[in-house]
Amino acid sequence: MDWGIKNRLSRIIRPDTGRTVMLAVDHGYFQGPTTGLESPRKTITPLIPYADCLMLTRGVLRTSVDASCDVPIVLRVSGGTSILKELSNEGITTSIEEAIRLNAAGMALSIFVGSEYERQTLLNLSRLVNMGERYGIPVLAVTAVGREMTRDARYLALACRIAAELGAHLVKTYYCEGFQEVVGGCPVPVVIAGGKKLPERDALQLAYDAVHAGAVGVDMGRNIFQSDSPVAMIRAVRSIVHEDATVDKAYDLYCKAKDKADKKAST
Repeated sequence: MDWGIKNRLSRIIRPDTGRTVMLAVDHGYFQGPTTGLESPRKTITPLIPYADCLMLTRGVLRTSVDASCDVPIVLRVSGGTSILKELSNEGITTSIEEAIRLNAAGMALSIFVGSEYERQTLLNLSRLVNMGERYGIPVLAVTAVGREMTRDARYLALACRIAAELGAHLVKTYYCEGFQEVVGGCPVPVVIAGGKKLPERDALQLAYDAVHAGAVGVDMGRNIFQSDSPVAMIRAVRSIVHEDATVDKAYDLYCKAKDKADKKAST
């Protein structure tokens, strides 16, 4: 693997723990003003100190993250569709030159295995990997799942393995029963998506189960920024990912941090 790719991956995945807490705030590229992300800067700024990496679009990066901020960026470079149309009909929306100008540590693209536009999205991934290899930028493949797809180990293992076979350096997928099978069949690191908003303790259990089944971390969005106390939540997730905290300990941390923030806000 190229030195530049290894170096950038070491910014995304912490070498001291071999794990990562990525903050996904790219939802607006197909959902519009998602709840909790209506004002991206307001949402992102207090969470940056606790995120190992941000996953977002170039538009939100330019408008909502200060250039003086040193947090690594995984740049969302696929899109072209919205929730009003067939999501799998995506293309590459951002050039490799733009990713370099924005000092991206990585680039992210969705694949839709089993969808109407499966072939198109897999070829998009292949092209992006080719571009990334040329300039030393790793690629994160996101195994997007349509409404008709079953999020079971058989399907997710298939999607993750295909992404790795096509050259992805990192894969983002969903947690499922038998997740060890998914990780075991994927020769590159796997992070899990948080998915829809869950009760805080359930989201912490999800993070715990995933890393103990072999994931190198999480790429959570809604389960952090839609939380009643987003900073408390990302701190609790970090305690699981980087400190091997139990779910009970992490949830206790969340509750105490939330109470402290609530008292500060009321004074």
